[in-house]
Amino acid sequence: MGISQRQVQKLQQTLSPQQIQMIKLLELPAMQLEQRIKQEVEENIVLEEDTAPEEEQEQKISVDEYIRDDDTPGYKSRVNNYSKDDKQRPVNITEGRSMQEYLTEQLGYRNLSDRDMRIASFLVGSIDGDGYLRRDLESISDDIAFSLGIETTVEELERLLGIIHQLEPAGIGARNLRECLLLQMEQRRMDTPAKRLARKILLSYFDEFVKKHYEKLMARLNVGEDEFRDAIDEIRHLSPKPGNLYSEGGVDAAPYIVPDFKLDYHDGQFDLSLNSYNIPEVKINRRYVEMMRDMVAPDGTVPEKNREAVQFVKSKIDSAKWFISAIKQRHDTLMRTMQEILNFQKEYFRDGDKSKLRPMILKDIADRTGLDVSTISRVVNSKYVQTHFGIILLKSLFSEAMQTESGETVSSYEIKNILQKCIDEEDKRHPLTDETLMNILNAKGYCIARRTVAKYREMLDIPVARLRKQI
Repeated sequence: MGISQRQVQKLQQTLSPQQIQMIKLLELPAMQLEQRIKQEVEENIVLEEDTAPEEEQEQKISVDEYIRDDDTPGYKSRVNNYSKDDKQRPVNITEGRSMQEYLTEQLGYRNLSDRDMRIASFLVGSIDGDGYLRRDLESISDDIAFSLGIETTVEELERLLGIIHQLEPAGIGARNLRECLLLQMEQRRMDTPAKRLARKILLSYFDEFVKKHYEKLMARLNVGEDEFRDAIDEIRHLSPKPGNLYSEGGVDAAPYIVPDFKLDYHDGQFDLSLNSYNIPEVKINRRYVEMMRDMVAPDGTVPEKNREAVQFVKSKIDSAKWFISAIKQRHDTLMRTMQEILNFQKEYFRDGDKSKLRPMILKDIADRTGLDVSTISRVVNSKYVQTHFGIILLKSLFSEAMQTESGETVSSYEIKNILQKCIDEEDKRHPLTDETLMNILNAKGYCIARRTVAKYREMLDIPVARLRKQI
């Protein structure tokens, strides 16, 4: 086949740099927006934080009039403040020593050789936030040879891991739940029959214990119900995540929640506002506009010697304008969306009674605001509103609509509340199955299938009936 040229006309939608910048800003909650604005101020020389009172602010100046022939190359006016690899990262607040530093300090009291200390410290660094060593020792041995240049064996790693198992908090460095619980039991005095029975259960009947086959266990151990209950209580006092027992510091400390909206309710009236606390106002530095004016000739043209500098400053000013416009558009979109959510759920926002939540999906708010569903999704994602009854995650206000036998539309929250109440009041010796829960809901007039019951139960973090069984 020969090589040929042809013209093809097609229509496709592409996002401009401004649109991408707007989308990125729309997703950010209040705390991350503050960091993003400060980052932009550092990267763009013409942007500065506006700390002056409103009456003292300088009049806005457009620089387009100073340049008649705009032949700025595209690569110099491109906004280079976004990337396809950008990810939202939580702003973590940490203090004190991390768990790894605490464990390494304890290793210092063990009189280890320099070689053992280096290997043990590497093992400690491989322990995750829950306190588990989830990687196999062969892989860690290869990493030590590559990173530290030390040839080691699995047997040597087992020996040093045994030393780590003796450190505080108890159970640290375990490779699975069974080992974690046994390590904690070994550091306790076996001075009661219940503790000895609990240790035997973990050693020999762990799978049956996890699956809650209590009758089978009592028959195999030849013990009564009271003895077995005491042993189970001993196991329940152990921690499945020993890393959580260390609270001085850590790599994943819980971040603060900064609400994006403030909603006050006084005398039957709502007062909605954006939480702009700590979010800096930005403006274009007038000095760079004056600099451009000085570099432009009286007839409005730009001399050749100043062209490069003018193009650079203009590209930065354009980028700053886009950023300021995106911030303003973000504020408008957030307020517009939150106002419609408030109008839709006005009864709920009066007193915070979840039974008054109306069924609401993203499309309901999209239709009311005239915005796209994806835009509403970005607005409510990771955003909070501060009310007189607490701080509420916006995403939690959305729920599916369910039909009752009478034709009434109710929120899925109402069904979840009934499920939670039924499970809280059930006989723990004979917990309610999903099918039984379905029958209870159907008897109350809620037409719901068993698989939907299972879905709502999982959303409430409630295990299946077999795992809820107690002695």
